[in-house]
Amino acid sequence: MERADTIGQDRFMIISDEDLPKKARNLLVPPPLDMLGVAELQDYIEVLKAEIARVQAVISAKDAHKAAAAAFFKTPGA
Repeated sequence: MERADTIGQDRFMIISDEDLPKKARNLLVPPPLDMLGVAELQDYIEVLKAEIARVQAVISAKDAHKAAAAAFFKTPGA
């Protein structure tokens, strides 16, 4: 679906749904916790902690890559 937004007095810009920001996806489908025992819940916590550590490592790598690119493209004398 498209919508028209006003830009100025008499000009319009057509905006497609594809151009709008994407909604955040829920990447994790949690299990029904009431069906798990205490030991299984503790194991599940460890799995989640490992996944958090994995995601944090990827974020750090991306931040380092971004910083390296910014340093490479930095204008001389700035």
